[in-house]
Amino acid sequence: MKKLAKSAASMVADARSRIEEVEVPDLISAMDDPDVVIVDIRDVRERQRSGFIPGSVHAPRGMVEFWVDPESPYFKEVFGEDKKFVFHCASGWRSALTVATLQDMGFDAAHLREGFSEWVKQGGPVEMPEPKS
Repeated sequence: MKKLAKSAASMVADARSRIEEVEVPDLISAMDDPDVVIVDIRDVRERQRSGFIPGSVHAPRGMVEFWVDPESPYFKEVFGEDKKFVFHCASGWRSALTVATLQDMGFDAAHLREGFSEWVKQGGPVEMPEPKS
């Protein structure tokens, strides 16, 4: 097996050392703040299976950099607003890498340190998608 120059875990650790991390109770208390946008980068199947944070914006991991870039043909207006963006995934690994990349682009964001799984464990509200008919 070929040895990688960097492991995924070390990349996450590097990202976490330079980005803002938000704890679950702090994000729960900020849910009603109109200046906070919670961004879910999990796959659509994860959201269908596990539910999602009410009011969160879904931005699939593979499109995030394009959706936040005003010069991209895929730019989404929500990311042009002057708000605090808190990204999350299931466990905090993908969102840490995402926020570090966005920070490199000059986009200010934070991430939910332990992700959606910890959100659920700590009793954060969860909305389930409408069943498909």
